[in-house]
Amino acid sequence: MNSTVAPGLGHALDISGTSPTPFSRLVRTELRKTWDTRAGLWLLIATAALTGVVMVIQLAVVVAQDLTVSYNDFLTSTNFSIALLLPVIGILLLTSEWSQRTAMVTFSLEPRRPLVILAKLVVGIGLAVAAVAIALVLATICNALYGLLSDFPVVWDLSVLQTLAFVLMQIIGMLTGFAFAALLLNSPAAIVLYMVYSFVLPGIFGLGAALIGWFEDLQPWIDFSDAQTPLIDASMSGEDWAHFAVSGVIWLVIPLAIGVLRVLRAEVK
Repeated sequence: MNSTVAPGLGHALDISGTSPTPFSRLVRTELRKTWDTRAGLWLLIATAALTGVVMVIQLAVVVAQDLTVSYNDFLTSTNFSIALLLPVIGILLLTSEWSQRTAMVTFSLEPRRPLVILAKLVVGIGLAVAAVAIALVLATICNALYGLLSDFPVVWDLSVLQTLAFVLMQIIGMLTGFAFAALLLNSPAAIVLYMVYSFVLPGIFGLGAALIGWFEDLQPWIDFSDAQTPLIDASMSGEDWAHFAVSGVIWLVIPLAIGVLRVLRAEVK
C-alpha cells in the first residue's frame, strides 16, 4: 500500500517516497539500548570489571606461590566470568523490550520484526567479540606482568585456532541466552533458566552418566555444555564435533527458532 488516509483530513498521505529504515541504523539503535539504561550500563561495566578482577587474583596467586602459567592460562580463567554475565546481556537485549513495554514503540517505528531481531543478534555477537577482545588485552597485560614479577619465562602459547574457539564459545553463550529470552520474553525467568542450564543441568547429566549405564552413552549427545569443553584448548575431534552439533541443535538451534517465531507472532501489549 502506497498511501493511507489520515482521519479527518479527507485526503491520502503519500508515503511511497519514504525510504525504509537502514539496517545499520537499527543496529546502532539496538547497540545504544545496551548502555542507555543504568542496569545495562552497569552490567557491561561489571562484565569487564569481573574479568579484570579474576585475572588480577590469578596473577597474585601464581606469583605468590611461584606457579608456572602461560598466556592461555590467563585467558582461560576469564571464561567463567564472561560466560556468566555475557548471556545475561543477550537476554536483556530482547526481554527489556517486553519488560519495559518499549516493544510497541520499537515495532511501530520498525514493523519489520525480522530485521529488528536480526539487529539485536548482530549487536549480541558484536558484544561477545568485544568481550573477547577485552579479555585478550587483559591477558596480555597480566602475562607481561607475570614475566616481570616471577622468575619463570613468559609463554605466549595462544594459537589462532584457540582464539577462534574462545570466540565461538562466547558467541554460543550469548546466543543461548538470547534463545531463552525469545522463548520466555521475561528477564528474570530467562536468567533463571540460563543459570539452571549452565550450572544445574551439567551436574544432573554427570550424575546420571555415573549412575546409569545407558545414559553414559547418551550424555555426550545431549549435554551441550560438556560438548563445548574441547573448545577450550581447541582439541575438537570428529566425534567431538558430532556431539557438539547434535546437542547444539537441541539446546540452541531449536529454542532459538521457536523463540524467534514466537517474537514474530507475539501480540504487543
